[in-house]
Amino acid sequence: MEAAIDRSPNNKYHRRAMTVEQARALLLRCAQPADAVEVELVDAFGRRLAASVQTEEPIPHFRRSGMDGYAVRTSDLANVNAAAPVELEVIEHIPCGVEPQYMITVGKAARIMTGAMVPEGADAVIMQEMTELVESEGRSIVRIQKKVASGTNITPIGEEAREGTLVLEAGERIGAGHTAILASLGYSRVPVYRKPKVAILSTGSELLQLSDPMQMGKIRNSNAYMLSAQIIAAGGQPQLIGQIPDDYPRAEQMLYDLLSSDADLIVTTGGVSVGDYDIMADFFLRWEGTTLFNKIAMRPGSPTTAGSWRNKLLFGLSGNPSACFVGFELFVRPVIQQLQGAVVDHAQTVTCHLAVDYKKVNAYPRYVRGYWYSNGGEHYAKPVGRDKSSAILSLKEANCLIVIPPTKTGFPAGDIVQIIPLDGAMSK
Repeated sequence: MEAAIDRSPNNKYHRRAMTVEQARALLLRCAQPADAVEVELVDAFGRRLAASVQTEEPIPHFRRSGMDGYAVRTSDLANVNAAAPVELEVIEHIPCGVEPQYMITVGKAARIMTGAMVPEGADAVIMQEMTELVESEGRSIVRIQKKVASGTNITPIGEEAREGTLVLEAGERIGAGHTAILASLGYSRVPVYRKPKVAILSTGSELLQLSDPMQMGKIRNSNAYMLSAQIIAAGGQPQLIGQIPDDYPRAEQMLYDLLSSDADLIVTTGGVSVGDYDIMADFFLRWEGTTLFNKIAMRPGSPTTAGSWRNKLLFGLSGNPSACFVGFELFVRPVIQQLQGAVVDHAQTVTCHLAVDYKKVNAYPRYVRGYWYSNGGEHYAKPVGRDKSSAILSLKEANCLIVIPPTKTGFPAGDIVQIIPLDGAMSK
């Protein structure tokens, strides 16, 4: 027979609310970076570096031409003007990737291409458009009518970075620019943090599989697939486990089996409220782990719950799609990112003007699905869709969460609010 539900002040009917910031801080103290692995550079995009990167040679490691033109000695042009042009003998053509063969001496110049190595003796490159090339007695002569300063169109050795310069830090997310740097430094393989494995479990006898025909009173399991997409966007590797049975002993065994598996964290959706069949709420009261929180001072998703079992985090998110979505963005995403070495101290926000009136009163901060945009140099944000935790169609329109502080009157259009951009803008 199933054990009686605990109705003491510490049970699911008497919860003490914690702020979003307090809850996030508790979670991040439990999240240690995963192991490092090496991947091919082409496969490293979007991953996070597991080691800092320093230059082994200066960038660039040779004096580089910034123009197509001629490498010259500016001392040869000291007295040049339109009435008295200087003529220099072109002794060499220097394409990219070829080391110069000759030193530039008095009265000499070299034809040079953009990106090519500047020969010794030259201290400037004069652009081709400022010159005239003539042939005289079998020699190539470049005629110049204007002065240029020493150093013109030459990138010196080490201008971007000296040898031993820290150019990428561990935990940085590898983008296109990072890839260019790694390639230029010769990294064919890159040390990155392993993608965290995130197990996804759903609760509720009302859930249908995607291929099931619709039945009265039931809904298809959209949350599991939404969470899977959010996990991938955060850099994790989702594992769709299935559904938690309504039988508590079986559900408990399933959860402990998952906690003992190779999953880095477990995310459940549904069953965290105060209903008679909210199995996750009961599990968090009875389990051998430490429940970090079971109520957040926020809307939607107030009953969001999380705990730690042998250094592994278990999340209980709301079963309502929008509340589940918000709970993931505020709590699970930063944990997944920190498991990959990201520096996550708080949600990164953008200051915006409310584009429309917001009339809903709130006892708690409300995280409203919204759309933000710029107009005339100012940022604006407006809610999208129905502001209900059960709403699902508005999720595709949202590119931010609008943070609405507690209010008894609402806020008029034009008031300043903070927004949290979606799609992973929550870490450095």
